[in-house]
Amino acid sequence: MTRKILALAIALSLPLSAWAQKRSLSLDEAVAAGLEASPSLHASRMKVEASAARAREVAAGGLPSLKLGAGYARLSEVPPFAVRIPGSPEPFVVSQSYENSWNLRLSVQQPLFTGYRLEAGTESARMLEQSAGQDLAKDRSEFIFSVKSAYWGLARARELGSVVTETIGQVKEHLKDVRAFFDQGLVTKNEVLRTELQLSNAELLAIDVRNSVEVARTSLNTLLGLPVDTEIDLTTTAESMAARAPDAVPAADDAAASKTLIETALAVRPELKSAEFRIKATEAGLKAARSGWYPQVSLAGNYYYQRPNPRYMPVQDVFHGTWDVGLSVSFDIWNWGQTKSQTEQAKSQLAQARDAHKLLEDMAVLDVTQSRLALAQARDKLRIAGQAVGQAEENLRTFRERFRQGVALNSEVIDAELLLFQAKIARTQAAIDLVLAQARLEKALGN
Repeated sequence: MTRKILALAIALSLPLSAWAQKRSLSLDEAVAAGLEASPSLHASRMKVEASAARAREVAAGGLPSLKLGAGYARLSEVPPFAVRIPGSPEPFVVSQSYENSWNLRLSVQQPLFTGYRLEAGTESARMLEQSAGQDLAKDRSEFIFSVKSAYWGLARARELGSVVTETIGQVKEHLKDVRAFFDQGLVTKNEVLRTELQLSNAELLAIDVRNSVEVARTSLNTLLGLPVDTEIDLTTTAESMAARAPDAVPAADDAAASKTLIETALAVRPELKSAEFRIKATEAGLKAARSGWYPQVSLAGNYYYQRPNPRYMPVQDVFHGTWDVGLSVSFDIWNWGQTKSQTEQAKSQLAQARDAHKLLEDMAVLDVTQSRLALAQARDKLRIAGQAVGQAEENLRTFRERFRQGVALNSEVIDAELLLFQAKIARTQAAIDLVLAQARLEKALGN
């Protein structure tokens, strides 16, 4: 019992942050978790299911329909039908009148020809179902890119935090040397204040970076459907992803390679496929609109079970069954131009669908071109940024050594520290830009 109380006391004494959930996630695991939890993708899947149900509903219109109906009616009293026979004192009742009417009706109807309206409607609904499926693929691709952007956004913020923390440590070490030199009368008070100011600026930047980390973490947790205070350990690094990036990125003047990428995107991008299905659906809609120019033919059959049944003479208060089969033909001779107006609307909608497809093609070409150039640029910047960090580290080492020997100014050391900080920031940014450019190119190619 004492151990339980002690354990409870220790647990209650822990800070609230210790109770925060912690998860280690690679980039692929983060994408998988986001796809599973995303309400927007669930809504897109429901749209696909609704489109599939709509297609089945329209297709059912061409199949035989079977309807069953029943009814009862209370009729007003009327005298029975009677005739007078010469020599008879009373009229002869031919048919009695009944006040209760019962009926049961079973009907079957089969459309035979609807001016291709049913066939066109079924085709249109089927194409819209395919379009919804491609829209889901597009939404999925965009959501994956959003997760990747949030993942690398958090990685960038944490890397910047590490750089700032390291810079603060370097400035503190240098401040010790400056203060020691001031105590020996080798530097002025102004140099001490200048170094302290550099330390304060770095600490202010650290506050901003910590806030950026919290914002980035909250954004990623929201996309993954996790509590906003969940601590996430990112196990995928920008360096490992950069190593997986294709080495042969087409150069700006490589027209053949660029053309291949564009052709690939135009062939597989889901929004373009969706637009193509919408064009086919609109073409079918135009065909359905023209159905008003044709006659409508249908076959119908009915079975009646009535009490009394008016087809039985004389009328009797008993149930009798009868049936009928018929062929109906209808044709709109004049409907004040409704069919013509519907056809013109369908033609306009078809033109709009084709224009929308052309706009999407132009956007795809631009997207692929920009993504390809951004990836090539990011690869070059990362290579140069890596070299710059090495150069800045050597530059700072040299000036610090010379400052300790009394042959370099404090301002030169401060400038060297700033150059190293900027070089590390640029390297971190270049690494994240590279993996984001890679993800953007994959999205532009329809992956």
